[in-house]
Amino acid sequence: MNKILILGGAGFVGSHLCEKLTRLAWRSTVPTRRRAAAQHLWMLPLVDVFEADIHDEAALTRLVAGHDAVVNLVGMLHGSAAGFDRVHVQLAQELARACAATGVRRVLHVSALGAGADAPSMYQRSKAGGEEALRAADLDLTVLRPSVMFGPQDRFLNLFAGLQQKFPVIPLAGGATKFQPVWVEDVASALVACLQERSRIGQTYEACGPQVLTLRELVQLAGRLGGRERPVLPLPMALARLQALLMEWGPGEPLISRDNLDSMKVDNVASGQVPGLQALGISPSSVSAIAPTYLNAPGLEGELLAMRRTAGRF
Repeated sequence: MNKILILGGAGFVGSHLCEKLTRLAWRSTVPTRRRAAAQHLWMLPLVDVFEADIHDEAALTRLVAGHDAVVNLVGMLHGSAAGFDRVHVQLAQELARACAATGVRRVLHVSALGAGADAPSMYQRSKAGGEEALRAADLDLTVLRPSVMFGPQDRFLNLFAGLQQKFPVIPLAGGATKFQPVWVEDVASALVACLQERSRIGQTYEACGPQVLTLRELVQLAGRLGGRERPVLPLPMALARLQALLMEWGPGEPLISRDNLDSMKVDNVASGQVPGLQALGISPSSVSAIAPTYLNAPGLEGELLAMRRTAGRF
């Protein structure tokens, strides 16, 4: 296996995966809506970046043809029920048909920890729908369910640290919700391990780090490492939902949505019902060990400006 199509390859996980595949001398194809958005991949040898609309099924079928495997990293955190369905479910259905039309059988699908048909949020339910769409097809499928991911370019810990650089207090809803953050490098390594071993076919893996922390503890950790820890003010859920609604109405991508709040009705930790990273030979790194290597006060202003440009507001 040496030619991999990576849907969503220009994003957070995809960038790390492309680097690892390059080291293996495997060729990667990365379609993107705007080639300029993938400039960070241009200098990687064996990575081919193309402008394409992967939601156009004919274009997707042409992309899939000639590859040994497809990795689907495409996802969205904010949106409507129709938007989640299009990105998480319909794309998976289209990918299944494209694979059937081209004879490509090997698919790695990145879902989400907590995905389930009865999950509290549209995001989690649509992620479950995408899994089922691919399982219903005749494919050599592996599913990876990562927890919230952290790393130098994350919009998770960097966001919390950046907010504490700007505001004297952090209002926070769902502060008691537990998370099991996973390093993006460990997720990319898990995908490589699944591509290398056919014994991973038919399996589902939960990708979680070794630490379980509440959202409040993660916010405090980000502030402390960023050099400016602010008091955390618990926000009543009714007020939080009103705040999220106002953010959804504003321009750009919201910092938080009502659907995000719904996700936090349950803890985002490993279920223990399916194998974890250890089953792939990976000893996951903790957020306490990795976050200090990239969260620091001098670099946060640049992160803040970059996120403002991306989201349209802060």
